Amino acid sequence: MHIVILVLVEVLIIIGLSRLVGLGFRSIKQPLVIGEIVAGIMLGPSLFGLVAPDIAVSLFPPETIPFLNVLSQVGLIFFMFLIGLELNPKYLSGQLEVAVLTSHVSILVPFSLGTLLAVLLYPLVSDASVSFTAFALFLGAAMSITAFPVLARIITENNLQGTRLGTLALTCAAVDDVTAWCLLAVAIAVARTGDFAGAIPTIIASIVYIALMLTAGRWFLQRLAKHYLRAGRLSQLLLAGIYMAVVASALITELIGIHLIFGAFLLGAAMPKNEDLVRELAVKTEDFVLIFLLPIFFAYSGLKTQIGLLNRPELWLLCALILAVAIAGKYVGTYVAARVSGISKREASALGWLMNTRGLTELIVLNIGLELKVISPLIFTMLVIMALVTTFMTSPLLEWTYPKKLIKLDVVEPEAEPQTGIDTSTGSETFPHPFRILVPVANPSTQKGLVQLAVALAQPAVGIALNYRYPAIVNPLSLIEFQEDYAFESTPVEADRLISQRRQQLQELINTLEPPETRSCVHPIVRISSNVARETAQIATLEQADLILVGWHRPAFSSNRLGGRVGQMLTTAPVDVAVFVDKGKEQLKSLLVPYSANIHDDLALILALRLLINRDCMLQILQIVANHAKEESSYELHTMMEQLPTSVRDRIEIKIIEAPEPIQAVIQASEGVDLTIAGTSRAWGIERQTLGRYTDQLAIQCRSSLLITRRYSQVTAHLASMLPEVSSQEPTLRS
Repeated sequence: MHIVILVLVEVLIIIGLSRLVGLGFRSIKQPLVIGEIVAGIMLGPSLFGLVAPDIAVSLFPPETIPFLNVLSQVGLIFFMFLIGLELNPKYLSGQLEVAVLTSHVSILVPFSLGTLLAVLLYPLVSDASVSFTAFALFLGAAMSITAFPVLARIITENNLQGTRLGTLALTCAAVDDVTAWCLLAVAIAVARTGDFAGAIPTIIASIVYIALMLTAGRWFLQRLAKHYLRAGRLSQLLLAGIYMAVVASALITELIGIHLIFGAFLLGAAMPKNEDLVRELAVKTEDFVLIFLLPIFFAYSGLKTQIGLLNRPELWLLCALILAVAIAGKYVGTYVAARVSGISKREASALGWLMNTRGLTELIVLNIGLELKVISPLIFTMLVIMALVTTFMTSPLLEWTYPKKLIKLDVVEPEAEPQTGIDTSTGSETFPHPFRILVPVANPSTQKGLVQLAVALAQPAVGIALNYRYPAIVNPLSLIEFQEDYAFESTPVEADRLISQRRQQLQELINTLEPPETRSCVHPIVRISSNVARETAQIATLEQADLILVGWHRPAFSSNRLGGRVGQMLTTAPVDVAVFVDKGKEQLKSLLVPYSANIHDDLALILALRLLINRDCMLQILQIVANHAKEESSYELHTMMEQLPTSVRDRIEIKIIEAPEPIQAVIQASEGVDLTIAGTSRAWGIERQTLGRYTDQLAIQCRSSLLITRRYSQVTAHLASMLPEVSSQEPTLRS
């Protein structure tokens, strides 16, 4: 097979597998990059070469490796440019003194432990041709690295960017990044010259070039930014000039004697941080780099990772020792420095786990060490395992140390002050739990009807005086979903911009709600999320929501209206869920509840009663029976109905009909109403089927707007805030 064709086949396999494994890791709440690194290892001798050695040699023969190396080096150059581009001065604005102390201690401790570990490892696993100084410097640098890109995305995904912990971690990681790259540059210079004295000219030349880039280079780049502002767009000519500068800067640092990646990183760091320029440049650059070139780097690294080299128990013990030193050095160094700086124990511990993230940055360092023959393939493999384990453990340990309920307390959403009362037994103030409706809003410009319905369920209309026992709150929930964990839009600064933009859109929606008096109970929540259904369920639990009111949308790969994310919420959310199919009925003058005496229909009736109490409308309860067999409501509901004010009961009509096809009877009755509210039951053709699927006949054919209810909690909770205490006597249902 022709060599070019073979390389293209390799690229095809690499990209496909990296996406597949990456998405698999995303599903278990791990960074996408970890899955892509694992995919690269799977293609190498550790798995593919072990399971099918002949096929592996045929697909990845030695003569194709240089081609993969060239592509991976180009990918690294532009990825390091993106890292430098994203290194925003805003990250250095939060608690800088604390961050400088913490980050430097978090480098000094693991670096020192790494050099001490080198004393043990050098005679055991190193080549005599490598100087001990170079080996110790590389091992120390590998121990002290923090992966700023992965850490920044973990912070964004956990919505920590607005917290003290998040801002401190970003500042520490930014300082750490710059310091660690300087250490690595020194280590490379020493490795190439043989000793520290020989590396001094290289170090001086590097300092001179850095100074030139941060003065004359920055001045030139600012002129370029002004040209961009005048043009209003990033033209192809301008983009070509920037890419040429990236490659030229990379070549200069290679000629100086450090490495290509430093020049690319330096140019990105020196670029003017104009928001529009950075965003457009990053978006135009990152897709090809992250999707095409970077997976090739992972595969190239995976082909050099040979887990089979760890073929003796003592080698696995050495690997465990490296892992223990790496974790202890980063975590303990960060924790102690943070505690000395006055940070609480919990935040210091969470910061320690965040700074222990290594990920892709560590892999770049290790490849440089292997390329320079400072570290052997055996040490390379041990350190790759360390990088994977330390990154993999970050998210679960962060969640354990600093759970989402504490993040919620650290980032306070604006909302109404709770109404206070006096506890007569103690004389102290009480803060009752408000009746809370969570409303996932994917598109604020098209989902006014959904939020308006939530307001109608929560608050009485003007002129209806009710003595609510508890306040009611509507939380429009807008989750900004990121599919990639190192795309530019998921950086903390960009995420903050998107959150602010979405919050403004929600506020514009709130300002259109009628009547204006009800807007005071509406308080939006905006979050970053990698899984909308899962995050909605978590927020519903944290916010103690009584109801999730979600709008219907057609799933991308199904005609089932209750599939996709809506189906996931109906199946998994630990609160009551109602799905609103909006047919454009703006008025709520007449309601229909088909009732078949099951828990989901009970919820449908309760929500109808809330609307009846809050609005001047009529309610028809439709019971469809066979052979005049009247269906009774539950005892709880029976009792609640009797406690309704007379003015409310007078607007309820209970209609009992016989019909061979209940669904068609409901569809016919829905013609004359504004809103039909039905439970997820077999009687109405919207019951749950096997494998999490729902049938949705009523949702398709209903003539009015439709609200589909799925009960989870006690039904009476939805009326408890509006009515007196439930009587102990059992009344009869009026018909």
